[in-house]
Amino acid sequence: MLDRNGPLRGVRVVELAGLGPGPFACMMLADMGADVVRVARPGLKPLFGIDQKYNLYDRSRRTVELNLRDPADRDAALALIDRAEIVIEGYRPGVMERLGLAPDMLIARNPRLVVGRMTGWGQDGPLRDRAGHDIDYMAISGALWAIGPGDTPPPPPQNIVADLAGGGMMMVAGVLAALTHARATGQGQVVDTCMSDGAALMMVMQYGMKAAGIGHDGARGADILNGGAAWYRCYATKDGGYIAVGAIEPQFFATLLQAIGREGDPVFANQYGPNGQAAMHAALEDIFVGKTRAEWAAILEPLDACAVPVLSMDEAPDHPHNRARGTFVETDGIVQPGPCPRFSATPSDPPTHGDAGRVTAQEALGRWAG
Repeated sequence: MLDRNGPLRGVRVVELAGLGPGPFACMMLADMGADVVRVARPGLKPLFGIDQKYNLYDRSRRTVELNLRDPADRDAALALIDRAEIVIEGYRPGVMERLGLAPDMLIARNPRLVVGRMTGWGQDGPLRDRAGHDIDYMAISGALWAIGPGDTPPPPPQNIVADLAGGGMMMVAGVLAALTHARATGQGQVVDTCMSDGAALMMVMQYGMKAAGIGHDGARGADILNGGAAWYRCYATKDGGYIAVGAIEPQFFATLLQAIGREGDPVFANQYGPNGQAAMHAALEDIFVGKTRAEWAAILEPLDACAVPVLSMDEAPDHPHNRARGTFVETDGIVQPGPCPRFSATPSDPPTHGDAGRVTAQEALGRWAG
């Protein structure tokens, strides 16, 4: 479809187009060089009605339009899947079976095939047939409760924790692990990727700390990493900006105190003392509001104080560190995060935009027939 460089160059993937974490997982595979054929329903529109070229989850791959309820189109999809190593779908449980694309049947036809199944609630369990989104999957994992101040409802967390980390990135890890097994043994398998499971796994450290009685007693906005510690939170600046402070270790906290002129201040004498956090928080609020964000950035960023400015999406691409690393790239006038992670021997190509073009099923199959 698209000749792309990267460590997965030559890996053939069929993506049955959906929303959110499935496309994100396939984007990552394509970014790493896999040859991904995106099979989309005719007339399928991106969420929120944006133009397809801005739908960056779909970048770096071409699309075949097939109506999987039509026998001829389903057979065309099967012909592609027969030549693939990985197929990824994000339908509700049972939909693939009703379409005549049951994973067991696909693996019987193509014994080395890895079938990645993306759902919110998993392939089994009481909620398996229910609708949901990131905020819902986070809610039953314990992750949503732990976010935000204690005197307000938990805030909407965008779609990062359950959709992308607990779903998309878990899918990438799962299908690549299964691909390694399939290449070694000739045995394909199904990878059940569940976003509510993945959101729970993102909380594994916090559950360990809770069990140990250290820092996570379930109080929202009062624990070490969710706002209860004065040295791990954001502070407003004179100009309405914010500085993010993450000075967890004593040596970094000491450097922060030196930078703000409070070394030796008794208010900060017991960094980890639970009874002193409110006083430290109030003192740091008064200190940080005394200078602009840029003034604080000039003071703090050169130091090991674990304190940096909070940037907007407009500002982030122009930060000197991001510019030096090429963290963001521009494709056809669209600024976007570039491929990650990076590979020394098999570097990835820059991404194309979210509308790399349409091909027919015959064209896609003809390329894979070689």
